[in-house]
Amino acid sequence: MEKEESLKLAAGIMLDFAVQTGLSGENKTPRRYLWTDAFAVCNFLELYHRTQDEEWLGLARQLVDQVHHTLGRNRPDSARSGWLSGLSEEEGERHPTRGGLRIGKKTDERAPDEPLDERLEWERDGQYYHYLTKWMRALGRISRITGEAGYLRWGMELAQTAHRAFRFNAAAEGVLGLHWKMSSDLRRSLVPSVGQHDPLDGLVTCCELVFAARLFPDEEFPDLRREIRELTGMCRNRDFSTSDTLGIGSMLVDACRTGELIINDAFHDLALFRRMLNDALLSLEDLGGGFLDQQAKYRLAFRELGLSIGLKGAVRLAKLFEEYPDVRGGELASWLQPRFEALLWFHKMAGKIEAFWIGEKRKQTEHWRSHGDINMVMLATSLAPEQFLKSG
Repeated sequence: MEKEESLKLAAGIMLDFAVQTGLSGENKTPRRYLWTDAFAVCNFLELYHRTQDEEWLGLARQLVDQVHHTLGRNRPDSARSGWLSGLSEEEGERHPTRGGLRIGKKTDERAPDEPLDERLEWERDGQYYHYLTKWMRALGRISRITGEAGYLRWGMELAQTAHRAFRFNAAAEGVLGLHWKMSSDLRRSLVPSVGQHDPLDGLVTCCELVFAARLFPDEEFPDLRREIRELTGMCRNRDFSTSDTLGIGSMLVDACRTGELIINDAFHDLALFRRMLNDALLSLEDLGGGFLDQQAKYRLAFRELGLSIGLKGAVRLAKLFEEYPDVRGGELASWLQPRFEALLWFHKMAGKIEAFWIGEKRKQTEHWRSHGDINMVMLATSLAPEQFLKSG
């Protein structure tokens, strides 16, 4: 699909999303969900970047504000009220991410004395670390586009809050980790298991935020050195390989962002960079393309579209190192070349994924509509991914 055609389709999707979720239009209660909204902010910024139409930037700003005032506060059906952080109304307005941000699930989190139901837990509210990192990125991107330091400060405050709350020390092993899911007030773990890619996503995101702070030399920002140091330790000797399409896509996106940070001397762990690329490539080879022949009812659009976005990130990464072949004396580019050739062989999968789900969207099948908001937004990201993939 040609770039202009992709942009036009992405624009139509995002306008529909804005109306359907109560971001624009009248008399509709906002329906906010943190993962979806993080991608949506980047999509609006990409549409603004490509068209210079201020309406898109306005939607990005409005979405940030609506997320903070919806997911940064206690649920309407909660016994508690106000900001999750417990700050006063005035202080909460200045620091809306200090208490983290809720996922946005329809069902409230389970009570402290309620037993864990693994199936039901997926439908319950709380806070996810990997959702928070997506929102940190969205805040970093809008800070770069607008030149306003406040958005970046909120992202860095969120990075500190999330790390402090999700971090745990497995005393028996003496190893740091990150809980998968926490309560909305960040006081108790709801799912203690560890997300496979959470430390990697957190590390790359924190480095990206610190890199963005260079744009504002006269501003004071939170110090993320401890977070970066501890997240680096969590990533050491970790196996990132996975059979999950969304997980593979996430690795490729992180590799794309990391490559740009390396070029800008903002990320220095080359061994980790090599490992994420190697593990992504091994995961792709094990995955194969058989899933592309399955019927829609056996597939999940947003997970496959995550892979499509990551594959486009691999293309962007290859182009970056073509433009800057002498980074680290050229040795890194030489190491990357055969791996890029292997990764780019898989790129055709992105077009097939997009075409399949565009067809399902046009038919408005029940399977598409069952995850409508997230499917729409991630399809738009796949069609116009630059702002989501950039770290600089």
